[in-house]
Amino acid sequence: MNNNSLEVSQQSSSPRPLILVSNDDSISAPGIGHLVRLLHELEAEIVVVAPSAPQSGMGHAITIGHPLRLDESDRFGAGVKAYACSGTPADCVKIAKHYVLEGRRPDLVVSGINHGSNSSVNVLYSGTMSAAIEAAIEGLPAVGFSLCDYGDGADFSHVGPWVLQVCRQALAQGMPAYTALNVNIPKNAAGPIKGLRLARQARAKWEEKFEQRHDPYHRPYYWLLGD
Repeated sequence: MNNNSLEVSQQSSSPRPLILVSNDDSISAPGIGHLVRLLHELEAEIVVVAPSAPQSGMGHAITIGHPLRLDESDRFGAGVKAYACSGTPADCVKIAKHYVLEGRRPDLVVSGINHGSNSSVNVLYSGTMSAAIEAAIEGLPAVGFSLCDYGDGADFSHVGPWVLQVCRQALAQGMPAYTALNVNIPKNAAGPIKGLRLARQARAKWEEKFEQRHDPYHRPYYWLLGD
């Protein structure tokens, strides 16, 4: 990070930084709950707009054929304004900017913490990163966090120092305009984390396979598998 582009820092007029939080695993996912608890350490005003249902793999899809719905949520406790949105992660950022935040610009947009890594081609498919990229399109500093653990009982206990380091630095120094960071954190069982490293996006891709199955009426349907 650098301070060459402070045009996108100092967004809100409040003395406390304003942080918008979203994700793709839904507002009820453990990852976003852990993220919000961590962000309280920054003494920020936190606003959450996240999908009401899982949106993994939605990429940068937006809703144009039917209305979006917002339901207020008390999931994150007093002091956190939160809404469940019926749309995609990109929809969440759009409606937050144009409606929920009432014209205020966040100092930082944070998406995650995703269950599973977002690397190589997955960055394009990722709903987690689409929320961050949508914010970057709007000129807002944004970070997407992913934990490299796909398990239902994923352990987020070790991610705090790294999430807070990146967010503190983004708030203090600003980020280049129209930039989103994609941060992947190894799972806890992988051993001690030695530090942060900037890397190029890999060119790896899935080996895809469609498995044909049949419904009770003997009509075929297809299930996407892959490694």
